[in-house]
Amino acid sequence: MRQSLLGQMLTSSPCTVCTGRGWSIPEPCTECAGEGRVVAPVVLTVQVRAGVDNNTTLRLPGQGAVGPWGGPTGDLYVGLRVHPHKTLERRGYDLVYRLDLPVTQAALGAELDLETLDGVQELRIPAGTCTGEVFRLRGRGVPHLETRRRGDLLVEIVVETPRSLSEEEELILRKFADARGEQVAPGDDGLIAKFRATFR
Repeated sequence: MRQSLLGQMLTSSPCTVCTGRGWSIPEPCTECAGEGRVVAPVVLTVQVRAGVDNNTTLRLPGQGAVGPWGGPTGDLYVGLRVHPHKTLERRGYDLVYRLDLPVTQAALGAELDLETLDGVQELRIPAGTCTGEVFRLRGRGVPHLETRRRGDLLVEIVVETPRSLSEEEELILRKFADARGEQVAPGDDGLIAKFRATFR
């Protein structure tokens, strides 16, 4: 209690010896300092369900810190961080795979082996496939947490344009463009002469 301009002011605080417990330990344990608990590393096995996403929090009841002086044990909360996959992108419960397709396979069609979460599956590419087309493999995505359903695997097609051509490949492409009546950029004089001589 102290006197101030506003009158008497009373301040209360816990006892510095017992910290408000009403009792104290004259000679506390050197290991736990009288709290009845110590900090020690513990290895736990955590079961992670299929389909969890980034920033999911798992609650493990009774696996947290022990309360002081015999108090109850708390819970342990485990935050999950999902590392990105090298080739698959997650969109909700669907997975997206970007397939770079040579222009020949896109034009003529192909049957390719595609690696999925369930192993290799055959994917049929029809002739005339263009960039941006999406093929859906149902049930090949991420499992739902609350049901037994699964998302889909979406294969997005990106048709690759060849950047470097051999002389023979360029001659074939020029013949192809000529057959379709398509105008293309001229090549060097020697290549044009070979083209005219070959396909005269």
